Amino acid sequence: MLRALLLAAVLSLVPVAQALASANQQAMFEDDVSLMSDPAGTLSRLRMLGVQRVRLAVRWSYIAPNVNSQRAPRNFDAANPAAYPAANWLIWDQIVTAAKQYGIALDLDVVGNAPRWAQGPGAPSGNTNGNWNPSPSMYKAFVHALGVRYSGSYDPQLNRTVRGSSDDLPRVSFWSVWNEPDYGPSLAPQGVPGNLTIENSPRMYRNLVDAAWSALHQTGHGGDTFIWGELAPRGKSYWGVYSGMKPLVFLRALYCVDSSYRPLRGAAAQARGCPTTAAASQQFRGQNPALFEANGVSDHPYMRWYPPNDEVQPDPDYSSLGEIGNLERSLDRLQQVYGSRMRFPIWNTEFGYLTTPPKHDNQLEPGNQRYPWVSQTTAAYYLNWAEYISWRDPRIVSFFQYLLHDPLPATLLTDWGGYASGLLNSNYSEKPTYSAWRLPLYMPVTTARAGQRLEVWGCLRPARYAILDTSQSQTLAIQLQPGSRGAFKTVQTVTISDPNASCYFDVRMKFPASGAVRLDWSYPPRDPLLGYLDPLGPLTVVSRHVQITVH
Repeated sequence: MLRALLLAAVLSLVPVAQALASANQQAMFEDDVSLMSDPAGTLSRLRMLGVQRVRLAVRWSYIAPNVNSQRAPRNFDAANPAAYPAANWLIWDQIVTAAKQYGIALDLDVVGNAPRWAQGPGAPSGNTNGNWNPSPSMYKAFVHALGVRYSGSYDPQLNRTVRGSSDDLPRVSFWSVWNEPDYGPSLAPQGVPGNLTIENSPRMYRNLVDAAWSALHQTGHGGDTFIWGELAPRGKSYWGVYSGMKPLVFLRALYCVDSSYRPLRGAAAQARGCPTTAAASQQFRGQNPALFEANGVSDHPYMRWYPPNDEVQPDPDYSSLGEIGNLERSLDRLQQVYGSRMRFPIWNTEFGYLTTPPKHDNQLEPGNQRYPWVSQTTAAYYLNWAEYISWRDPRIVSFFQYLLHDPLPATLLTDWGGYASGLLNSNYSEKPTYSAWRLPLYMPVTTARAGQRLEVWGCLRPARYAILDTSQSQTLAIQLQPGSRGAFKTVQTVTISDPNASCYFDVRMKFPASGAVRLDWSYPPRDPLLGYLDPLGPLTVVSRHVQITVH
């Protein structure tokens, strides 16, 4: 009888219209510590998870010489990669090379941490964060050096461009600018010195974006993907020196408009580095091409511990996932001010859920605050729900996971930045979010009458690499465990044949009984050099379970 019911369920499956969904949302990831400590091992694991692109923060001070000096080295040509210490490039070269080997694309995010000689004057005593009033011209030179080195024709052995050399470093074709420029520790001072109530970080960031855009065009990367923003999703009404500015407040000052999206004029414009007259405003678009011609705007739409469709304190100037429409509407209005019809895609370039464990309820954070951490199981549910919301929004073109593993326990005791959003515990055991990331599964409605269809949405994330490795289609099983015990039985299968196609599926189907729904898939055997955990045979993996009720 059950077999007949399962067959009926197979025959009743029909696809859901996807007109409003992202056509091919990219899976992105970041864990700089893991990547820099073990490039090959980390990329191998990310490949098994189906990650398509890794965001790598390129920290200026890690590569620059004499970082603690007030002056750059004598006769230092900052635009020439050969002028930098050769040893400082090694880890970046290793990662870029290994990423190509594993078939994983990179997003080189040229973040802050400027050497002292590239910072402006006026920093508070003891300032060490490297993000104080960075020099746009020196930043441009550094991005120029990166563009030359990762042009696809740079030989690090000869320290020069040699087209066709077997030693040429791989090309990088995806770039982003800075990190959370609306957040004081990432770019300071947020307010104008002498009047901290006036936005200052947008002026600095506008100059940095222009500098990076120009440098990459000068080095043959004009056709690459270029995104800017990297916005922190929340902030305060007063930003001072090191506090955080609300992202839409930041964007309006970046584009030189007021809260009603009217162009700034006179002293208000001058204080923010903006055109002071209507005639000057007509040149703004041409003078800042990246703000109108880039390939997208990046946001960090963290929900932290809240459900992904919610925000405890809604704010029209926030850009978290639950309020991402604020960002989309604001960007469109800003374009319209200058006569542009650009509708920027939104790149999610940081996201994840903080869990308990390792966080715990009595753990105080800065400001003596306690936060409602979510369990690892709830985080897995929220993660899949968040990806479903993201997939349904055609403006959002990536879904992101930060980090791979949680920090060590000692870090958690001393540092709020012990960001416990990893897919692995600090001992590298898997959290429930690990399988949730690999095989996402979400059902918006979990209760139905007999014969009524339920929506089943999910993704076979590693399919791309499995198809490339085997030249074989990959089949995922949607399974049901009737009742509360017994074996899972396949109700329907989903097949992906094209490695460049979307990993996602979205179907409506009837279930014959209440129980638990999951996804089931087996890795194919593979070359152990790139290998899966079991190079001798398939490794079967499953998603999290979703309980359904049929009555």
